[in-house]
This record gives sequence, C-alpha cells and structure tokens, in this order.
Amino acid sequence: MTAPMPATGEKAAAPAGAAGPEVDNPGSPILAGFVGSLFMFIGSLGVGWLAPVSELRRVPLFIWMRAEAVGVALSIVLLAVGGMLLVRAWLRLGQRVRVWGPRARRATLTAIGAWSLPMMFSVPLFSRDVYAYIGQGRLMVEGFNPYRNGISALSNYFQLGADKMWTEAPVPYGQLFLWIEQFVVWSTNVHPEASVMLFRLVALAGVVLCVIYVPKLAELHGVNPHRALWLTAANPLFLTNFIASVHNDSLMIGLALAGLYYAATRRVVRGIVLVTLSIAVKPITIVFLPFIGLLWAGRDAGWLRKIGFWALTAGLSLALLVLMSLVNGFGFGWINGLSAPGSISIWYAPVGLIGMVVGSLGSAFGLDGALLSAVVANAGKLLAVGIAGWLILKGDYDRLMRRLTLAFAAVVLLSPIIQSWYVVWLIPLFAVTGIRNDWQVKALYFVVSFFIIYANSDQLEVFPYLQTGDVGFALLLARVAAAVTGVLFALYLVFWDPRTRSLFRKAGDPVVERPVI
Repeated sequence: MTAPMPATGEKAAAPAGAAGPEVDNPGSPILAGFVGSLFMFIGSLGVGWLAPVSELRRVPLFIWMRAEAVGVALSIVLLAVGGMLLVRAWLRLGQRVRVWGPRARRATLTAIGAWSLPMMFSVPLFSRDVYAYIGQGRLMVEGFNPYRNGISALSNYFQLGADKMWTEAPVPYGQLFLWIEQFVVWSTNVHPEASVMLFRLVALAGVVLCVIYVPKLAELHGVNPHRALWLTAANPLFLTNFIASVHNDSLMIGLALAGLYYAATRRVVRGIVLVTLSIAVKPITIVFLPFIGLLWAGRDAGWLRKIGFWALTAGLSLALLVLMSLVNGFGFGWINGLSAPGSISIWYAPVGLIGMVVGSLGSAFGLDGALLSAVVANAGKLLAVGIAGWLILKGDYDRLMRRLTLAFAAVVLLSPIIQSWYVVWLIPLFAVTGIRNDWQVKALYFVVSFFIIYANSDQLEVFPYLQTGDVGFALLLARVAAAVTGVLFALYLVFWDPRTRSLFRKAGDPVVERPVI
C-alpha cells in the first residue's frame, strides 16, 4: 500500500549506548488509569443503562445508587472524574515514553488490559444500543424479519431497555451481526446481563483485532507501530466506546483493518473477505472496497486495469454478501435501515449545525424549516460522496491508505450527526498513516477530551421520580453536574496540571512521524 519510509525525528529505536530506560515508570499512569476505569465501573452501577426487567434493580446496592439522591450524585461524580482520570493517564503514559520500542509496546498492552478490565463488568455506559441488539436478536429467535419489523413487534418490548427510536426503525446492520445477535439471545434465553456480557466479548474480539493489525499497518507505512497502538487502542475514547458502551463498531473496524492489511500485503482475496465481513456488521466500510481494488490493480495500472479490478473486487464482495443473505433469508433489507442514523442532527456536527441554523432561519421567515435542514443534510452527503470519489480517482498509489482515510473521514464528518464512536472509526486509520507530534496530536487530545466529557453528560439513566416536580429536572441536573465536573477537570489538565499542560500549550518535541498526506 505504501512503501516503507523513514520516520524522521521519530523515537523508534534507542541509539547505541543510550542512557535511560525506554519508558520511565509506566506503572504510575497505568495504575491511575485503572483507578479511573474503576471509578467509571462504580459510577455505572448508579447511572449506567439497565433493562427494566434486570434483576439487578432489586439488589440493595443498586437500589441505593439508583434511587437515592446521594447514590446518584456519587455515581455521576465518579463517572465524570473516572473518565477524565483515564484521559490523564493516557496522556501521561505517552509522556513517560522516551523511545517507542518494545518496552513501550509492553507498557501500552498492559495499560489496555488494566483499563479495560473494570469496563468489561460495568453496566453499559453512554449508549443503550446493546439493548437494541438484544431486541433484534429476539425478533429473529421468535421468527420475525428484523429488516421489516421494529422491536415493537415483540410482546413487552419496552422491558428490553432499548431506546424508543428502535421501536419501529429497521435494522441497519448486516447479515453477520444479525447471526451474532440471534446466537447471543438464543444462548442466553434473553437474559439481559448474560446477553450484554456476550456482546462485550464480541466487542473485545474487535479490540483484539485492532491491537494486532494497527501495528502491522503502521509498519507498512514507516510509522512507529508502538506509538500507533498507544494512539489507538489505549485511547480512552476507543476503550469506552467499544467496551463500556458495547458497540458493534469494534468488530466492524477490527475486521476492516485486518482486511486492509492482507490486501496491502498481496493477499487480496483474504482481505476482500474480511472487509466484506466488516460490511456484514455495518455497511459503512463499503467505502474501503474501491481502494482495495486499486491495491489489487497495482502501482502502474491503467484505467482499463483499474476498472477490471474494481469490478472483480465488487463482484467477490457482492457474491459473499448474496450468499450470506440467501443463508439467513433476510436479503439486503439493511439498505432501508441505513437512513435511520442520518435522519437526525446534532449541534457539534458542522453539517448538523448549519442545518439547524438554516432551518431555524427558514421557519422564522415562514418557510419549511425541516425541508431546508434536509436540503443541507443531503448537500453534505453529496459533498462527501464527491470528495470520496475524487480521492478514489486521483492521487499517488503510495498514499492509497491516506486517501482511504480522508475519504472515510469525509463520509463521517460531513454527516448531520457525528457520534463519538464514529470518530473512533477514524483514529486507527489516521494513526497508521501518521499523526505528527504537533497540532495534529494536540487536536486528537482535544477531540478525545471533548467526547469523553460529552458522553459522560449525554447518556445517563436517572430515575425521574427523584424529583417531585418537573420529571425532566433530575436528568438535566445530572447532565449539568457531569458536564461541569468534566470541564473543570479538563481545564485543570490544560492550564494548571504541571505534567499535562505542556501537551496543550507548548510546541513540544520535534516531529514524531511524517504522515502520508
């Protein structure tokens, strides 16, 4: 995919006779991160998402932490502080590395394990999607087609704990993940906690794939594999979204990265199979296929050869998807479900914000504000398709992976809604093609901090009966408390912490990696 190149200024290997260890006391940030993750685990007992039928709701500790104001307040503070402690630990671990060599890799792997462990047993945080997975699995176990039926087709579906948006929404997931959902629900007999744990193991498998293939892809690009691993898999945003939140995106991106690696090392058919399996989890990674076709065509391929290998790549992937559709009998119904995630907007997404402003102004002048917002959203999608198409057709062969990364980023960032786990799709791709130790890595620090704070305050389960007046006041108060706690901690990291403020305010070290741009 990219010829190896020297990583100028990178601390990749210790020079002969160099004094000092590769990593200076990594145990301290690793322990601090473990404490932060443990705080998040404890906080999840009070404000994490439980299914209404969960037996845990009858456990005295859970009752106190979820139904008493003091328990809820403690849970909120622990969750917010724990998330930011994890951010600080990640930053400090990177600072402790003198040379990104084998010992740095060992320290990073230890951190990933230690920080993941409490999250593996936490109540689902920041998202209720895992309960939608359970509902969709139950649909199949009971003989329904999940591409035609929302979970409202089930008796007592509201007891499953899924967000109400899934009541009538078609499933946007591919055939492979449908089988996983069906197996999990069948094997646990719809037991919520057992199902969550099995889905967590599926997410963990995706994390393991990322741990294996991020360094391999980085090496192909002359990028330090150990630093790429730290930027990606030890990243708090990565761990919280894939393990604490139990998102299937973990398996999607892990399979896609594995497929890219094999395609880049001339094992293209294996790569296409793995990327197709990724598409069969969430179809967004279909964006990868044209670039794999270019890899297969080779460096000096003409247009006729490129078109031929694009067709061959698409044909192999489509044949595998059709085969899976024939086996499960559900066809390609996920195509209808793809519109569901993009049907709403969010204020921090550029296209979403513009759509909100244009829609509000239009409504003020008596126009159809919803229609104007939809026009902006569709314009963003068209622009994303145009950028992706340009990057497919134009650019150097040696920069194929970076071109893919930018095309995928355009699809994500020009959407009217950007979820935190969408951002996590991009981090491994940018890391393996090079994130410089200047404004680029500082931008990543800010993005991680922002989304950790936002997640801590956005998705909290707070019982409305804690307030006798406005039932929404308890939730609003909880969100504000979590946001203020997180923002104060972030301000401390940026302006007052003697260890971390240099990461945000000073020029820092020389360039660590030369990105492929």
